[in-house]
Amino acid sequence: MFPRHVNPMQWQLAMDYARLACARIFRDGGSASDALSAFNLAPSTSIDWNTSVTRIAEALCVSQQCKAA
Repeated sequence: MFPRHVNPMQWQLAMDYARLACARIFRDGGSASDALSAFNLAPSTSIDWNTSVTRIAEALCVSQQCKAA
């Protein structure tokens, strides 16, 4: 699901980047919480990879919107 307030192309690129980053962290033996920590997001104890990817993509899109405003 993609948020309506974000450009669809930007959201897709953010999701692709987040998946790639999470895949590398997983490959190196990290957890979903480690992936969130890598992007300076508050980690949670009961989080899965799908939620991590979505939260990272949202954080990437929000940072771009703040710069534009």
